[in-house]
This record gives sequence, C-alpha cells and structure tokens, in this order.
Amino acid sequence: MKTIMIDGSEGEGGGQIVRSSLALAAVTGVPVKLVNIRGGRKKPGLLRQHLAGVKAITTISHAETDGAELGSRCLTVSPKTLCGGEYTFEVGSAGSAILVAQTILPALLFADKESTVTIHGGTHAAWAPPYDFFARCYLPLLERMNGKVEVSIESYGFYPAGGGKIVMRVQPSSSLNGLSLMERQGGLQPRVHALVAKIPGSVGERECHVIRRKTGWDESVCEVSRISQSGGPGNVVMIECGFDNLAELVIGFGKVGVRAEHVARSVLRDARAYLASDVPVGPFLADQLLLPMGLAADAGQSSEFRTSPLSQHSLTHIDVLQRFLNIDIRCCENEDGSVSVCVG
Repeated sequence: MKTIMIDGSEGEGGGQIVRSSLALAAVTGVPVKLVNIRGGRKKPGLLRQHLAGVKAITTISHAETDGAELGSRCLTVSPKTLCGGEYTFEVGSAGSAILVAQTILPALLFADKESTVTIHGGTHAAWAPPYDFFARCYLPLLERMNGKVEVSIESYGFYPAGGGKIVMRVQPSSSLNGLSLMERQGGLQPRVHALVAKIPGSVGERECHVIRRKTGWDESVCEVSRISQSGGPGNVVMIECGFDNLAELVIGFGKVGVRAEHVARSVLRDARAYLASDVPVGPFLADQLLLPMGLAADAGQSSEFRTSPLSQHSLTHIDVLQRFLNIDIRCCENEDGSVSVCVG
C-alpha cells in the first residue's frame, strides 16, 4: 500500500498535522510518513504529548512505527488492525489529555467493538481545548453525526501541575452522518462557569460578579465550582454561548499576579466578539469539526458550516484531509466577511 507523505513544516507547521495524520492513517489503514515534524515551531520535533498520541494510535491500530522518539522530526506509522477495548494512556505532567482523546476518537468510532479509554494528563491548559469544550461543544455535535461517545472527568489537571484524569467511552459507528451549521438557531442561552482549585473560592465569585455586572445576566446562569480533585492549583472562567443547535465556549485562565477581574473582562470581550460575528461556528470548533465531517463525506454524507475567516491551522487541516480522503472541501467568503465551508 502506498505511503502518504506529509511535510510537517507546511502551513502552521505545528502538532495538528501530526494528530490529524495519525487519526486518518488509523481510520483508513493507509501508512503515513511525516517529515519536518513541527517545522514551524521554535522547538521542532515530537514533544512528549505528541509521543503520547503516537503511542495511543499505535496501540489501538497495532501499528508499526519508525521514528517514535522524543525530538524526532521524521515519523512513519503503518496501521494494521483497528481494535476497540479497554485502554489507559499517560500523557505526562500537564500534556493535554484532550488532544490525545481527539487523536484516537475518530479511529475508535470505526473499531470492531466498544472502547473505554482512560487518559491521565492535563484537562485545562491555555494551548489546548479544555475538557469543557470537548464535552459540551464538540461531542454533542459529533453525536448528531452518529458518533456515540460519553466522557467524564475524574480529576482536574491544570497547567503546570497536570494530574488530571478523563474516561471516554466510545461506541463504534458504521458511518457518520452529515451536519449543517449555517445559522444559529434560537436565542442565546448563556452559562458562566468558574473553576477554582486549591485557591480561595472568592476568585471565581469575583469573576462571575464582573461578568454578571457587565451583561445583566441572571445569577442563575453563573456557577462557581470548588474543585477538590486536582493535581495542583488552578483557575478557569468560561462563558458558554449556547443556542438550540450548538454551543461555543470562551475560556480564560487565571494566572499568578493577574487579577480575577482582568481575567473575567478578557473572557467577556472574546464572548462578545463571537456573538457580534453572527457566525454559528467559532474558529476552534471549525477546526475540530473538519475531521469528522471529512470522514462523513468520504462515505457520501456532505456537511456544511459557516464560520469566521479560517485560520492557517484550519487551512492546513483541510490539506491533510484531502490527502487521505476522496473528498472536496470548498471555502467561500460571504459578503458579511464570514466563510461558508462545504465538505463533500
């Protein structure tokens, strides 16, 4: 079988190319060779969190690998048999458990049986999708595409301590359905959620107070969770912009020396920017939806969504998808500046 060659320095030149290539290789059974891995980064090559993804894909697909080493800039993965089952993976420190979950999830949807996967690592870090985005924004849409997945968080892992734990249960699907997300449906259903771990709960209360005062939202939409199961201290405040057909999550991370009020105002600015854009799909969700929509399109089920101008991250993702799958992804700019993406 012909090996697909991917230059990891193309486009945004980061870890997304690695994760998408691994997932697509496992689903299609087509070997992939990655060169110049993370060539667009100051510290190129595979990091520990990328190696965790490689190990996970290798395990569930019984793949043969060459170059799966720390710092490696060249990696070949040749999948064999895709198998469901019970798995446990360790990402290490605050490396993202969610990124590993997203790497193996597409493959497990097409495995031979149900899978239960436990992943130890970070659950809330600024450079990766937080657990709440995965559980409340991405998975509900995947379920509408016939992706049956349940996820729970057993302990929280904030940067830099990590120490989080998530459990994901995946039912195999014969195929994925298409999905249309061209408009927001229904009125805004806001939700504000602050997490505080091993720091005073008043931090989260101050964050929620600022957001309520500036929006006029009812107290009932705000919640402060004091986390006891955590590998270390942490603070996160999230605004969920929910609609009848989808939700977008905007998140801010508390830092030492940064006032809670500043974190809250920053998150609110981002939420208002999303709401003002009038697009249903935000940039991060757009990037995550491309892969399942591509797999659905490869089986004859087209999808479409409207989003803000695509990032280099998403454009690179599109290129990788079209290397593996027999699909056509068209991006058209609309008069209002939004972009309509058709995957078919």
